Amino acid sequence: MASNDPDREEEAAAGEDEDTGAQIAPIITLSEVAVTTGEEEEDVLLDLKAKLYRFDKDGNQWKERGTGSVKLLKHTETGKVRLVMRQAKTLKICANHLVSVVPSIKIQEHAGNDKSCVWHASDFADGELKEEMFCIRFGSVENCKKFMEMIESITESPGEREEEESEDAAAAAGLLDKLSVDGSQKAKAAAEAEAKAEQSTK
Repeated sequence: MASNDPDREEEAAAGEDEDTGAQIAPIITLSEVAVTTGEEEEDVLLDLKAKLYRFDKDGNQWKERGTGSVKLLKHTETGKVRLVMRQAKTLKICANHLVSVVPSIKIQEHAGNDKSCVWHASDFADGELKEEMFCIRFGSVENCKKFMEMIESITESPGEREEEESEDAAAAAGLLDKLSVDGSQKAKAAAEAEAKAEQSTK
């Protein structure tokens, strides 16, 4: 039961407000640690929330790999694009593989669900390179289409670059052949001129 004594209430209030003046020093001092994600030298091309599945061949079923943000990252120096997905709370890597490699990955819409798409890739999420079949499900059809279009545009561009490089290589080879032929003709002409000069001096 609560008492109605005003003296006791004042003492209790005074006890709560009283400062002891004690200072507690920390036992351990923590220093700041620089955290690197490996994404520092890369530009984000796409960042969407999704749920990732991988196909388990042994169980012949899809298994959830994680829910989080999937990113397409382009390296600033090499220009290579990779897909990285991390789980939302733990930031554990669910998927980590190159998109702009030859042979390129072929992405297709998942049968029966227009919010999902499927592809094969050599993944490095578990610390070793292994072939995986992935399925990713987005919250909306628009995000799925945006993801598929971005992947397709990235995988098509290396083929175009290869064609341009092969054309450049062919042109350079033609110039080298021409240069070597011209060089041998000049050397032959110089040798003939020396021979004529020797004959005229005799």
